[in-house]
Amino acid sequence: MSSTPMMFVTLRSPAALPTVEAALQGKGQWTRRLHGAAGQVAGLEIAPHSPPIGRDEILAIDGVADVLRPVSPHPRVDAQAGRTVSLGRAVLGEGCLLMAGPCSVETEAQIHAAAALVARSGARLLRGGAFKPRTSPYAFSGHGTPALQWMREAADAHGLGMVTEVLSEADVESVAAVADLLQIGSRNMQNFALLRAVGRTGRPVLLKRGMAARIEDWLLAGEHLLSAGAEAVIFCERGIQGFDPLTRNLLDLGAVALLKHALHQPVVVDPSHATGRRDLVLPLSRAAVAAGADGLLVEAHPEPSRARSDGPQALDEAGLAALAGGLGLAPVGETP
Repeated sequence: MSSTPMMFVTLRSPAALPTVEAALQGKGQWTRRLHGAAGQVAGLEIAPHSPPIGRDEILAIDGVADVLRPVSPHPRVDAQAGRTVSLGRAVLGEGCLLMAGPCSVETEAQIHAAAALVARSGARLLRGGAFKPRTSPYAFSGHGTPALQWMREAADAHGLGMVTEVLSEADVESVAAVADLLQIGSRNMQNFALLRAVGRTGRPVLLKRGMAARIEDWLLAGEHLLSAGAEAVIFCERGIQGFDPLTRNLLDLGAVALLKHALHQPVVVDPSHATGRRDLVLPLSRAAVAAGADGLLVEAHPEPSRARSDGPQALDEAGLAALAGGLGLAPVGETP
């Protein structure tokens, strides 16, 4: 079902208006009257923020003549509703899947230490950036291709899957050769050439929401990936731009609930980038799971105080263990 129903309800006669309006309101629908050329009410428009409702359910209302709905602009996204996604050794959609690791791969030793603490926590995928998009050109931007191999070896050594970001079209093949899940960052959500290149790998993709993107823009970016051949698209809410400086971004849990419960899409939450505060990662993770998230993507570092990027929001081992314990996860290789 599309995220923008924009259904139009026509009436058998103007006299049916009060009955139809009341019935739709009772079903949680927000409506606006549509007037004909002579000024009379010709029908009703159902607003996009109304909950999903079937066409047959509306047609059953006394006084309704017909229901019109435009064709969905993202049929491939709609078609993946309700599916699980295999990610190497893990499956998204069967309980809460935890993905954790440092913002960036800093050294070979650091990513092996990170993989060890991630596995001990019960997370199933190692996250980390080999290529890092940074606001400042002078900030650490990753080691590139060598870091991909460090990360793959660290993940394999500890029985983990791997998720990492693809930053440019030139890096797509290198990342696809080692990663179980290819990430599109928020800055690249509408980089359509990159989306097509990543989609052509036929691999599952983690699509982060742009910092100022509407949900429909996000879904259409997913459609670009699927139409190019991506196996699946997992939507990742990581916070949008807000106006309050006390959190780094504004976590939109309403979008998470909508994607999961109304559109039945695979969705995960990144609570680390959402606020930029490690003390809020645990409560927001709980809220994300309550809203319906299939998984969490969190930043964790063996020594957050020495992290070369995003240290203030990274969990240490104790913090990651507390988060995983609250989710009922067991270390890799153990049964909960």
